[in-house]
This record gives sequence, structure tokens and C-alpha cells, in this order.
Amino acid sequence: MPAVTIENPLTLPRVAAPAGARTRPVLTVNTAPSGFEGEGFPVRRAFAGIAYRHLDPFIMMDQMGEVEYAPGEPKGTPWHPHRGFETVTYLLDGTFVHRDSHGGGGVINDGDTQWMTAGSGLLHIEAPPESLVMSGGLFHGLQLWVNLPKSDKMMAPRYQDIGGGRVKLLTSADGGALLRLIAGDIDGHQGPGVTHTPITMIHVTVSPGAEVTLPWRADFNGLAYALAGRGTAGAEGRPFHIGQAVVFGEGDALTIRADESQESRSPNFEVVLLGGLPIREPMMHYGPFVMNTHAELAQAFEDFQAGRLGTIPADAL
Repeated sequence: MPAVTIENPLTLPRVAAPAGARTRPVLTVNTAPSGFEGEGFPVRRAFAGIAYRHLDPFIMMDQMGEVEYAPGEPKGTPWHPHRGFETVTYLLDGTFVHRDSHGGGGVINDGDTQWMTAGSGLLHIEAPPESLVMSGGLFHGLQLWVNLPKSDKMMAPRYQDIGGGRVKLLTSADGGALLRLIAGDIDGHQGPGVTHTPITMIHVTVSPGAEVTLPWRADFNGLAYALAGRGTAGAEGRPFHIGQAVVFGEGDALTIRADESQESRSPNFEVVLLGGLPIREPMMHYGPFVMNTHAELAQAFEDFQAGRLGTIPADAL
């Protein structure tokens, strides 16, 4: 980690907050509990314990791995339904195969992203390829759930395959941080992900001792999650480390800094930064469905049980 990188960040466009920008304070730092998902792969529940008013429009995020599988151990998920939101799967190490009942799907490798808009509903599966199951190997990634507004919840499903080579690479003012802009825009630069809900998603690698302050839309929320290493958040220098999420307060700039000393297995501070325009609608989440009311959740389960969310392709059985 990371797969998508560059030897000399100083050749990239530089991003910095304007003079006089209000740096966002840190409201909370939460430690993600560990658990298991799908057929039993380990995850950290990145946003567990954070109030939804701070997350909106994000619903949840799992850090999948980092785990070194022995031959025969790699696991995925069985076929399962979704409705009412988008899943964003960002892979740092390993290989994952996606397929859905709407015809979307593909293979993602190091640095690639799969963006699935479930909308009105579909079935899908995420699994390691047979070659990885046979050989074993390193697996590490993220899956983020992004809510859809009521007006888009029943839209037709859509699938985006975002190869790592399409990610917009940027750097900080002094070249001490590498920014991978996956979706949204920052300082006039646009990421490749097409979103229904306005968001920004950036994977940042901060060199030991370096600091990055980025312009951040004042109407967006602000979140940071440490994938590896340790450092601080905000001008006040609030410590956080791997497996911890930061909630930022109001402002129009966001600061993170890497500690001078990092872990030997991860020489840099690896952080995912997220911001989005809050939808501010009722959110009802149960299992694989995210709707606005309990009645809509009940309808989603009824539609799934009646086969109205799609069928598993015959060649996948």
C-alpha cells in the first residue's frame, strides 16, 4: 500500500488552503470496533459510534483487512440485495470481483474503485477470484455506503469501474503529501467518480513529519479515517492512528499531520478524507436497505422476497 503512486510528487499540481481560511476543529476521535462481514472476512467498522448528523450523507464504512490470507482462506460475500444508496469499494491491496443482477461488474485490483448505485434495487456479489483463493495473499480495502436523497432512491441501478490510473493525483503545497482524488472536486481539480450526492473522497499519503492543509467546502461535513500509521488532526494537533475516525467541526480548511516516527510496516500516514453535502432527510437503515421510512424498508424486504430486485444470472449458479 498504496498501489497508485508517483516517484516525485513535486511534478503534480499543488493544492493548498487560501490564506485566512478557517481550519476546522476536531469534534471527536472514535476507535473503530472490529468484526466480520460476508463469508467471514475481517473488518473495522470505521464510523461505529458516530452520530448520523456528523456522517450525513455517509452511512457506514468498513476497512476490509488488512489481512494476509493463506491458500484457501480468501473470502467474499454471497449474493445479497441492496436498495436506496451507493456502495463504493476502494481496493488498496489484492483483487476483488464484483457482479450484479443489473449487468454491472468487473475486477478491481490495487488502487481501483467500484462504484455501484443500487437505486431501486439489485442483487450483487463480491468475491476474490479463484486464483487468489488458491494462492492466498494480501487483501486490504474500504467499502463506503453513500446515501441517496429521496428523489433518487428508486432510480435505475448504475455501475462505475474506476481504474486506479484514472484517479486524479495531486500534492500538498510542499510536496509532503500525495493526494488521490477519487470523487468530487478540490481546489478546481475533479475526481473521476460520478456522484448523485455531492461528496469528496480523497486517499492521502502523508510523509513522516509533513502537514497538509486543504481547502474544504464550508457546506460539507468533514471526516478522516486512518488506514495506517499515526498523526494528528486539526490545528490543535489531536492525535489519531490506524483504525480511528476523526469528525471535524465547521470551517473551510482541513489539516492533518503525520508523526515524525511511523510503523515499520507502513512508512507513511495513510488517511481517507471524506466530505459531503448533508441530505437532511429521515434515514432508515436496516440490513442491506437504506430508505426514508419504516414502510419503505418493509416494502424493500417484500420486493426482495418476491424476486423484484433481480435474479442471480444463470451462468453464476
